[in-house]
Amino acid sequence: MPPGYPPPLRVGLTGAVGAGKSSVARRLAALGARVIDADVLAREATADPGVLARIAAEVGADLVVDGRLDRAATAAKVFADPAARRALEAIVHPWVRARAAAAEGAARAEVPPPAVVVHDVPLLFENGLDAGMDATVVVAAPFAVRAERLAARSGLSEAAVRARDAAQLDSAEKARRATFVIDNGGAEEDLDAAVERLWVRLLALSRADAGR
Repeated sequence: MPPGYPPPLRVGLTGAVGAGKSSVARRLAALGARVIDADVLAREATADPGVLARIAAEVGADLVVDGRLDRAATAAKVFADPAARRALEAIVHPWVRARAAAAEGAARAEVPPPAVVVHDVPLLFENGLDAGMDATVVVAAPFAVRAERLAARSGLSEAAVRARDAAQLDSAEKARRATFVIDNGGAEEDLDAAVERLWVRLLALSRADAGR
């Protein structure tokens, strides 16, 4: 950390698939947070030849085609086969964590550093990463809303959404563990207002941490 500046507030952001955590992350970034997106880093990981070679060897040679990860085939396999999912995560997650730590380190070295660093992580609670955060935010939306969004956005069936839900901690348990819960089951303007209220509270936490 540069001398004279408090460290950023570390915030873990998560939510069930289709809940809209990326929408919340974009709004927080626009308000001034530094967002480190684990999904983006995971896509970068699967462009790494070393990572791809391990996926082919340990998860399935058919998942890597012409030097690229077949994302549809990979998703179909890992959401149907828990052992394959664990093998994939064991390859990708350490890569992602190392890059996320480097990105946060770079943010902390800035003058001034950001007041808030948000780690946007789908499996925040499942992988115990919430333990290292100063606060956690869960984005929530009813299953029917999420399924409709994912059908429109990605063509996922209701069964596919349920399979993805089954691979994560129950949404109600995530909400119970969270410092803050953002309801994203309604209109865009409602989400805007909720994120603005959240930002005020995160800045207040950041100042409180700096004062200790």
